[in-house]
Amino acid sequence: MSNSKHKKRLTDSPCVSNCCLDNDDICLGCFRHIDEIVAWRGYSDQEKQRIIALCCQRQIKHDYNKTI
Repeated sequence: MSNSKHKKRLTDSPCVSNCCLDNDDICLGCFRHIDEIVAWRGYSDQEKQRIIALCCQRQIKHDYNKTI
């Protein structure tokens, strides 16, 4: 069996199957906004990479706010 079928691409959905939206409609599992989740399949690879970068920033902010 080829490993290529099981490799995750950068632009695959960042969903971690831990969906829970906060008050700003940001998923606390993948840190995408609900609108980004709904529209994910329609985004170009470049748009997906931009959103993933935003998700990383949101996660850092979320983790920082938990320590305050």
